[in-house]
Amino acid sequence: MRKDWWMAAVAGKLLGGALLSGVLLGACMGPAQADPVKFRIGWASIPGSRAGFMLEKPELLHHLNKSYTIEPMHFASTPAELQALASGGLDIAQLAFSSFGAAIENAHMTDLRLISNELEDGVPGYASTRFMVLKDSSIKTIDDLKGKVVATNGIGSGLDMAMRYILRQHHMEANRDYTDVAINFPNMKAALAERKVDMVSSILPFMYDPEMVKIGRVLFEQGAEVGPSELLMWSARAPYIAAHRAALVDLMEDNLRMLRWYSDPANHQEAIAIVAKLTKQPAASLDWVFTKRDYFRGPDGAPDLKAVAANLKMEKELGYLKSDIEVPKYADLTIAADAVKRLGPAK
Repeated sequence: MRKDWWMAAVAGKLLGGALLSGVLLGACMGPAQADPVKFRIGWASIPGSRAGFMLEKPELLHHLNKSYTIEPMHFASTPAELQALASGGLDIAQLAFSSFGAAIENAHMTDLRLISNELEDGVPGYASTRFMVLKDSSIKTIDDLKGKVVATNGIGSGLDMAMRYILRQHHMEANRDYTDVAINFPNMKAALAERKVDMVSSILPFMYDPEMVKIGRVLFEQGAEVGPSELLMWSARAPYIAAHRAALVDLMEDNLRMLRWYSDPANHQEAIAIVAKLTKQPAASLDWVFTKRDYFRGPDGAPDLKAVAANLKMEKELGYLKSDIEVPKYADLTIAADAVKRLGPAK
């Protein structure tokens, strides 16, 4: 009996020592490393959406496979991304101002937050959507569109809203003073050339198509008429941001480092080669990419909230929204700001 007690006591001391050693060893090694957060990021087009080509330069992504990994997910449109974000099938969506307004008012996604910009139309000195007519057309001014057929990419899209708003400023309403039809961007040139429509809306890269430039002329540009418009913005939901904020800052730091690399004239030819490979277009036709002939990409990541507010006001005046949306309430600019603190301001 005494022998059994003694052996148990010895075993207890040995076990206690082992546990103490394990605790001390764990303290020396620090906390265990958590698995990287997997970000499912939506994208619609290249080079418009950075997520579509983010993995092409992994050496620029210093935190990749450490604090985060990414799964780029392709969608046909921003409304499709919004639907995936609402259902939990996407973590970060790239939304247009029109989709953003619909998310707040119609889908009641009051926890939606804008965290970064992607593309902005109409910033002075950069590209803006062109509304084009044939060179030999009798249409010389916006007022001349009365009674004509005009084309956008989809009724109710952000671009369509901008066009309707511009024509309203000239006292014209769709289906009363002109006919608005939906045509996919790749088919705009043929529709104009065949005189099926009198005016088309032309975005990048289609506005620089040599054949389009040959047959068409610019009647007006969106930016000149309505000012800057947020074409794409990175968006996520507040609870998700709170749960993964540190990894999101790492992702944003890498995202902005990548953007600055692509925008550096010293890397222009390599950047064009990457876009050409992914889009299967000749490099010679992509010389505008990441230059001032491209849409504006904010190097410090913050979305233009004043532009978003103006866009939503336009949307409300057209009847697509019923209420005023307080844009700053639905933005979290701290993620991009913290990333910039690490990188320093853009040169």
